[in-house]
Amino acid sequence: MTVFEMIIAGEIPGRFVYADDKCVVFATIEPVRPGHVLVVPREPAPAWTDLSADDAAHLFKVAQRIGKAQLEVFDCERIGLTIAGFEVPHTHLHVIPLRLEADLALGNAREADGDALESTMQALRGELENQGLGANVPPSIDSAELN
Repeated sequence: MTVFEMIIAGEIPGRFVYADDKCVVFATIEPVRPGHVLVVPREPAPAWTDLSADDAAHLFKVAQRIGKAQLEVFDCERIGLTIAGFEVPHTHLHVIPLRLEADLALGNAREADGDALESTMQALRGELENQGLGANVPPSIDSAELN
């Protein structure tokens, strides 16, 4: 079982901002920038190239929705999207508010303060609701449960 499966199952704490039947979005505990989240399929696939075309398209669609909300909430110029997959063998898309292109360097990620992480994710959840995606904002920040 991957660490992401354990987070989705509630065995390890997570801070969720979005959930649907195919994927979830939660904060990374080591963000490059405030607001950095991961879009993760519920069903594990070791690499994004292992996903079906439909599942890959769905993840990118969700990442774009998240990015549009991030633009409204965080002090950034653009939203970056990267897929690396070395740290966990479970596909995940990093969606990162960027000030500079260098903000895409995952090697610059640092452990976040819990209170700061909580507050940034609550702000993102609120913006997703403002953008009409309230049905996909889990009822609790610490659960991948669907509404």
